[in-house]
Amino acid sequence: MYTEIDALQKEINSFRPLDATLLKQIREYYKIALTFSSNALEGNTLTESETKIVLEKGITIGGKPLKDHLEAVGHAEAYDFLYTLVKEKTIREADIQRLHQLFYFRIDEEHAGKYRSTKAIITGSKYPLPKPSDLASLRKKLIPRIDTFRKEHHPVQAAALAHLDFVFIHPFIDGNGRTARLLMNLLLLQENYTIAIIPPITRREYIDALEHAHIDNKDFIHFIARMVRETQKDYLRLFLR
Repeated sequence: MYTEIDALQKEINSFRPLDATLLKQIREYYKIALTFSSNALEGNTLTESETKIVLEKGITIGGKPLKDHLEAVGHAEAYDFLYTLVKEKTIREADIQRLHQLFYFRIDEEHAGKYRSTKAIITGSKYPLPKPSDLASLRKKLIPRIDTFRKEHHPVQAAALAHLDFVFIHPFIDGNGRTARLLMNLLLLQENYTIAIIPPITRREYIDALEHAHIDNKDFIHFIARMVRETQKDYLRLFLR
């Protein structure tokens, strides 16, 4: 699959450099797509078209929870911040905290960007999360492990492994899944790949792959590779319209 992904990426790269106006349009297109999909995976009820209205028009959707609107606006801001980090080719712990802070501060300002000090569980998972007392040492190892992933694996595999490492640490009280997907996409962008959209329709498969990754991560890595491939195909369709 990596051969196919690299061939698709080569085709995408053939259209570069993009006109500034077109580049902005594509980034906005994926801002809506990623904000909708990542939030929907966590139970947000806004549709993709409603997410677009909230972000572009600033209009609230009747009958939808205020929290869902705040999640959309916050995730969009975190997405914009993502692009300020692309050229750096590195990730710092402070960058991850900032991504979470931007997404979460409208919902819970006290805990936005701050590590949890209480126990946490994932509903439906049989695997316990790290204790608060273990988080500092796990966080300290995260960035060096991500650097190792970059050196030793294909960029798509490295991004998937970074996602797993982060979500298994689960350092924040809430919003870890969305932060993990932002982190994964930051790695992809820094390595000159497209982002990966995980459609809500694949939620069950995604969660099952995450759960099984405690034992064997191959299914999860394969799942992420498929999502990258499908997003690349969608990206190419934008040029064929």
